[in-house]
Parts: sequence; C-alpha cells; structure tokens
Amino acid sequence: MDGSGPDSGSERAGPRDGEAASDASNGASDPIHGPVDPDINDLLAKLDALRDTVDEGHEREKVRQTISLVERMPGSAAFTTRITKYTSRDMAEAFVGAVLFSLPLLVEGGVFEIAAWLVATTVGGVPVFLLAHVAFVLVMTAGLLYFADFRQIEIRHPILGVIPRRYAGVLLVSLLTSAFMLLLWGRLHEGDPAAGERSARVLVVWAAAAFGGGLGDILPGESQGEDIGEIDLDFGD
Repeated sequence: MDGSGPDSGSERAGPRDGEAASDASNGASDPIHGPVDPDINDLLAKLDALRDTVDEGHEREKVRQTISLVERMPGSAAFTTRITKYTSRDMAEAFVGAVLFSLPLLVEGGVFEIAAWLVATTVGGVPVFLLAHVAFVLVMTAGLLYFADFRQIEIRHPILGVIPRRYAGVLLVSLLTSAFMLLLWGRLHEGDPAAGERSARVLVVWAAAAFGGGLGDILPGESQGEDIGEIDLDFGD
C-alpha cells in the first residue's frame, strides 16, 4: 500500500500539471478568447474583421458606428491616430493646407526659372526631369499619407480597386489649387510662356501644395461627416 501511494499520487498530479501548463501556453494565442491582455486596438481589429464579413448595408453601418464609438472612448489611442473615413471635410482641410504651402511660391520668381529648366531639359525630346518631378510628387504624397508615422490611415474602397481615395483626393485638390492660385494671382501667364512652361509652373507649385494638402488632411485626425468612401467608383464592375 505504501509503495503504490506515491505512484498513484504522482499520476494524479501529473495530468493536472500538464493541463495547467497547456492552458498557460495556449492562453496567449487562444483564437476564441483572443489576447491575454486585450486593448482597444484589439477590439477595433475584431470589429474591422466583422465589418468585412457582414453583407447587408445597414449591418455594415451599425458596425461602423460601433467602431466610431470605440475610437472616441477616453484613453483610446485610436482617437488621435486612426483615420478610417474620408469625408468632404477632409477635402476642405487638404485645400487649406495646399493654399498655405503654395502661397510663398506664388511670389517667388524662382518658380518661373525652375519651370523653364524642367521643360527645356530633355532627352530625345522627352522632358525627363519634369517627369521625374511628377514622380517625386506622387511618391512623396504616398509616403506622407501611408508610411510617415503621423496617422494610421485605413484604405477602404480604393478607386478601381487600386488607387486609395484619400491619395487621389489630396493629389487632385492640391493640383487644382495650384492652377487656381497661379491663375488668380496672374502668375500663370506672366511673361507669355508657352503652354508647356505654364503647365510646368503648375507642377512646380504642386509639389508644395501636395505636401501641405496631405498634412492638412491627416494632422487634424478623423473628420466628422458622411464617409464619401462608400461611393462606388469601381468602374470595372
């Protein structure tokens, strides 16, 4: 009896110890219960996944409203860093930023010199530096919006399934602002330049306007109002 007691006790303790160790090892990655120490970002991630699975429009709207409510909760880092909606107010903020950053260039004669040089410097008749300038603006704007650690920008319903709406909006608003300001202040046609040089003037100012438009859009955080990202612009469907 004495010989069998310790063995049987060890056998009884062993499974319990094994189960406890198994529970401890699985607690951090339990797919049902989630993380051991969940925070608001974990909840937002679950809600995002839920929003992608629901089919009805009113159900998606309910989930979106819940996400917005969670983001406004006190102590939520998402309140200041996460941007999910793209509204008309964002476009207005981009316009203000574009105006502020383009104004100094409108009184600088250096814009004319840079534009003339971009148009005149060609390789095989192609204004390579002008094209490089356009590529620089596109890359800079994308980096500012999606790679610089100012805000966590969510890409939803991209145009044609590829182009983010906020990216396209900032570029278009800043480009139109550049052309409008140059025309309004009489700087677009000053000196009677050729059409190519006038376009180059707009593109030179566009670099500063796009940077200002991007900052004006994302720095204030998520705007209130109706999300225009729900408008169907996927013309391929």
